[in-house]
Amino acid sequence: MLKTHGRFEYSAIIDRPKFTWPNGKKLAVYLALNLEHFSYGEGMGAKLAPSASPDVLNYAWREYGNRVGAWRMLSMFDKLDLPVSVLVNTSLYEHCPQLVKAFSDRGDEIVAHGYSNAFSQSDMAISEEREMIAQVSAAIKKHQGQLPRGWLSPWIAVSNDTPDLLAEQGYQYTLNWCHDDQPTWFKTTADKPFLSVPYPQELNDIPSIIGRHIEGDTFANMIIDQFDEMLEQSEQQPLVMGIALHAYITGQPFRLRHLRRALEHICKQRHSIWLCTAGDIAKHFGKVNQQ
Repeated sequence: MLKTHGRFEYSAIIDRPKFTWPNGKKLAVYLALNLEHFSYGEGMGAKLAPSASPDVLNYAWREYGNRVGAWRMLSMFDKLDLPVSVLVNTSLYEHCPQLVKAFSDRGDEIVAHGYSNAFSQSDMAISEEREMIAQVSAAIKKHQGQLPRGWLSPWIAVSNDTPDLLAEQGYQYTLNWCHDDQPTWFKTTADKPFLSVPYPQELNDIPSIIGRHIEGDTFANMIIDQFDEMLEQSEQQPLVMGIALHAYITGQPFRLRHLRRALEHICKQRHSIWLCTAGDIAKHFGKVNQQ
């Protein structure tokens, strides 16, 4: 037999128990904004173009997201009255704490996203990974006053132990998996409930814009088409639609204009959907669908 992860069993979406999101809504929509910080001249990082070492070109391109793109996006979210799940590298508390604070002050959810996307936790020994998760949790608690509920690994790079370590340290959900349109209960070695909340890899600006080389207009059309189709599908059963953004990519002005068009399209249907955070989804699903 083929090797398996052992975290959950196969389940056809047409065979699930019935439930609804708050106020009888059928489609939950959340925005995941990745705020990331990178090491200068070393480590991992998305690349706009090949560059010599030290890689000023790509480092500066990524830093544009923290200095400009994220602030433009925050203004747009304010005008559209949209909640956001902000996926935070905790190195940002050292680099530009005012950026994280600006999102926290508007009531957005702070989701743990490792220390920096310059590193991958899949390369760590279990003791190192456990300590890294603990340090990230402590940094968020120090600055936000409470522990984070959710986790997305940098680069979605995980070890075989990652779900166990997250559940062990009190995390309630992960965004690392994109296998479903509803949350999934995970089996872990910790005696605690642990969920996977759907995180998109199609409606995600890194695979789409950087990986497939599409542009902002096409990405916006993808969001609109996904929303319209999922709104229809949700008449059959409740669904989750996530949109994954990076401030240095869709925060670029020419892409931001198209993103705004897509989000305005969604907001026109706000009476028909549940605009929420990933943490809201995990909390509600945990109440109505006991493990």
